Amino acid sequence: MMTRGTGLDFSKMDAYMSDMDEIGIEPLRTRRIGVLPLPGFAVLSYASTVEMLRAANLLSRQRLYEVVNIGLDALPVASSGAAQVRVGAQVGDDLSLDYLFVVAGGDPMAFEHPCMMAWLGRMARKGVQMGGVSGGPVILAKAGLMAGRRMTVHWEHAAALAELSPQLLIERSLYVIDRDRVTCAGGTAPIDLMHALITRHHGAPFARLVSDWFMHTEVRPSAGPQRAGLVERVGCNVPAILDAVEMMESHVADPVTLTDLAEVAGVSPRQLNRLFSERLGRTTMRYYRDLRLEMARGLLRNAPLSVTEIALAAGFANSAHFSRVYTQAYGEPPSTYR
Repeated sequence: MMTRGTGLDFSKMDAYMSDMDEIGIEPLRTRRIGVLPLPGFAVLSYASTVEMLRAANLLSRQRLYEVVNIGLDALPVASSGAAQVRVGAQVGDDLSLDYLFVVAGGDPMAFEHPCMMAWLGRMARKGVQMGGVSGGPVILAKAGLMAGRRMTVHWEHAAALAELSPQLLIERSLYVIDRDRVTCAGGTAPIDLMHALITRHHGAPFARLVSDWFMHTEVRPSAGPQRAGLVERVGCNVPAILDAVEMMESHVADPVTLTDLAEVAGVSPRQLNRLFSERLGRTTMRYYRDLRLEMARGLLRNAPLSVTEIALAAGFANSAHFSRVYTQAYGEPPSTYR
């Protein structure tokens, strides 16, 4: 059977259902997923968030997920294009939810809504897992809900958010799941995020079926396409080293410790240093320092920032410390290179 206007062949439904029978999904409680699209949201980010959940229900023959669209009021929410989303609940309602995702586009830095911010805080205190998609993580940060949590955001908003709240642990990832906070860069990245959540809830075989339903055959990890490029840049494929370097690249302005890196890499600090020395000819923290200096050198060449601003962006305490280390590494002060 073909669905009108799509060209998609749904005759394979029986094969999917047969696979589901083999997987043997047990009847489970329905997870309630609140989605709060703010005016001007991107349709792709919204659809990538909710469509995986709809397909999970379809393929499982169960209501694994109930999506509750939430609005600032009772009116449909207009996207950045022509589409609108009808809402079934409003900000301020006393909702029972497992997750609450804020989907924002446009300029989330300028968005102000004290009542909504207070309501998000109440929902978090109730134990709801809070999520943000595209510009949504900016809203969560402005509501004070991302302190002490790793997070990501659409690249368009990352620099402004870091300037507004330099204490935030912002990473350059497709998505980040840190305990009760889930943040996602938007676009098609929510498909990968939802694959990870469905895997957590119902197992990898079922999550693969859902992704296959959308012909999303190359599911990306949270670090996304950076992984292949990382192997080329680092020059080795040792997982512990790649995990450590990935964290380094996500924490340039706010350097983490050797213990933090070793924990992420799943080895002891001593073992991590041994791997870096053997494979890359430098200790872990020396590699980290050189990585930050390389980034600073690029900013000196291309960015209209002061040396002090570049020093802070590269994770140095002040311009004097940065200049001293930079000169030792490159044989000239940063001002001369510029």
